[in-house]
Amino acid sequence: MNQDSQKKDTLKKWIWSLLSLLLAVLTIRMVMNQSMALSASQIVETIKLCDKTWLLFAVIAAGMYVWLEGKAIRVALDAAGCHRGAWSGLLYSTSDIYFSAVTPSAMGGQPASAYFMIRDDVPGGVAAAALVLNLIMYTLAIVVLGVLALIVHPTAFLEFNRVSRVLVLVGFAVLCVLSVLFVMVLKKGDRFFGTAKRIAVFLHHRKLLKNVKKSLMKLEKAERDYENCIALIGRQQGIMLQVFVWAFLQRTAQILVPVFLYLSFGGKGNRAVLLFCKQCLITIGYNFVPIPGAMGVSDYLMLDGFKRIVEHNMAYRLELFSRGITFYCCVSLSGILTLIGYLAGRKKEERTAAGLSASSDRKHDDKE
Repeated sequence: MNQDSQKKDTLKKWIWSLLSLLLAVLTIRMVMNQSMALSASQIVETIKLCDKTWLLFAVIAAGMYVWLEGKAIRVALDAAGCHRGAWSGLLYSTSDIYFSAVTPSAMGGQPASAYFMIRDDVPGGVAAAALVLNLIMYTLAIVVLGVLALIVHPTAFLEFNRVSRVLVLVGFAVLCVLSVLFVMVLKKGDRFFGTAKRIAVFLHHRKLLKNVKKSLMKLEKAERDYENCIALIGRQQGIMLQVFVWAFLQRTAQILVPVFLYLSFGGKGNRAVLLFCKQCLITIGYNFVPIPGAMGVSDYLMLDGFKRIVEHNMAYRLELFSRGITFYCCVSLSGILTLIGYLAGRKKEERTAAGLSASSDRKHDDKE
């Protein structure tokens, strides 16, 4: 990639980051303005009066959401013989969560996660296979939770307004189609890599890629690694089920955050199950929206669902705290941890390069 392309890519990332920040500010202001009694002092007072035990559970659940994705990826990597530690798994997760939140695509974090895997000496094909497998199970987990919500509380869907019901139905359809497509990518990796090769050749013809032969050789190696990884995972019974279980627990942890907050604010236990079911459907309704973090859409769905369970102002507080913990805090923390991991890796690479250079100099002196 030439210098102009790099500048355009950097500019695009900055634009989406600024757009995400603007959307976040506008969304929070919208929620604050819609509630006549909700102010900064009211929020502080709510924190003072809430049950701190349930609030702690909400924070822990949000943290588990981040950690569990890394665990799911590590299970897939372990099956391929690439054993990585807990910190590496956390870094794969935080990079995915952060870049998915600040880009319009829900898969925007996949390349960032793959970058850290490859930096940890995970073959490119293995990293791709692990991420595709995790994405499939992540998507299936959302669909399964939605189906379970309808079974447990069939009226949960009907209590949404018309716009929300349309969003949930479209979300169901899109996620089901995506599940099928992801499975096809998993089984037909040759088509994916074939497309990548054609893109490399196209970029070479446009003089945007100099050494096309080297790039094609890397893609061919990645394709072999990918196929070997998929074959290895397929031979190990229960690996896919394990990845699904971890992905299911991850989504459940995130959905439990508003439930714990509801109980923290003095909500009734018998309504907590209904709130959980509604949040499952809300997650389906905004997951397909091509907006960074689905900001605005997710808030609309949550407010519509919560207003049927709690009074007006409490619904706004519950939505604001839920999104604050599950999205804004998680994304901010993920961004910080990703930056720390990136800088730590750069320092390690510099020390390694310096060590190799010093070793080479010593050998040269010995020969003389």
